[in-house]
Amino acid sequence: MEAEVTGIMDIILVWGMRIISALAILIAGWVGGSFISNRIKSLKKLDPTISGFLGGFVKYAIMAVAVIAVLGQFGVQTASLLAVLGAAGLAIGLALQGTLSNVASGTMLLILRPFGVGDYIEFGSMGGTVKSLGLFGTELATVDNKYVFAPNSSIWGTEIINYSRNKQRRQDITVGISYGDDINKAFKTINKVLKKEKRLIETKGKEPVLAVEAMNASSVDIKVRIWTKTEDFFGVQWDLLKAIKEELDKDGITIPFPTTTMVIENPQAIATNKAA
Repeated sequence: MEAEVTGIMDIILVWGMRIISALAILIAGWVGGSFISNRIKSLKKLDPTISGFLGGFVKYAIMAVAVIAVLGQFGVQTASLLAVLGAAGLAIGLALQGTLSNVASGTMLLILRPFGVGDYIEFGSMGGTVKSLGLFGTELATVDNKYVFAPNSSIWGTEIINYSRNKQRRQDITVGISYGDDINKAFKTINKVLKKEKRLIETKGKEPVLAVEAMNASSVDIKVRIWTKTEDFFGVQWDLLKAIKEELDKDGITIPFPTTTMVIENPQAIATNKAA
C-alpha cells in the first residue's frame, strides 16, 4: 500500500514539475517576446516601418519556440512534432491563403519600401497617413483622422501613390481672366504675387512658369506652374489663390463666370402672340 502511495506521489511530483516548468516557459516566452519586441520597436536608429514589422515577427517566433519547448516537457518528440506541424502547416496554409497572402505582401512591402511610417499614400480608393506596417495589415489615419486598417494584400495588389516620398512637388494653378482684359497685364500682376512668395523653388528647370492654357467659352485661362517643398504644397496653394485674386482685383482684372445671352429676334411678334 505504501509503495502504491509512493508511486502516485512520484507521478504527481513529476507531472507537477512538468506543468510548473511548462507554465514558466510560456510566461517567460510571453514576457521575453513582448520585452524584445518593444525594445526593437523603440530603437531610434531603426526605421519605424522596419522596427514595427520585426518587433511583431520576433514576438511570434519566440512564442512558437516556447510552445515547442512546452510540448517537449510532456515527452512529445520534436522530430515527429515538426513533421506533424509541417503537414498541419500545409493544411492550414491552404485554408488560410488570404492571411498568408497578407504576411507575404507585408514582407514584400517591407523589402521594397514603397512607403514608410508617416508617409501619406493612396491605394485603390483609400488614402491616409501610414501609422504602422504589421505582419497582417497596415494602419492608417485619414486626413480627418479616421482609423483605417488595410490588409497588406489589398495594398500590395494595387498601385500605390506616395505623396510624401519626393521632397519637392509641382503644382498647377489655373487663373481665368475676361476676354476684354490685357493678358500681359495679368501676367505682370500674377508675377508680382509670385515674387512675394518666399516658399517657391526657383532652381534651374523649376522656375515659376506662366502660359495661356486655353480660351474657354467665357474666360482666357492662364496656367501658373510652380514648384514647392512637399510639406508646403497646400499652404502655398491656398495663400497664392487668395493673393492672386486680391491683386487682380486691385489691378482691375476681372475673373469671369459663365453667362448666357438670350437674343429675341422679333419682340413685336411675341407681344402680339401674348395679346392674342
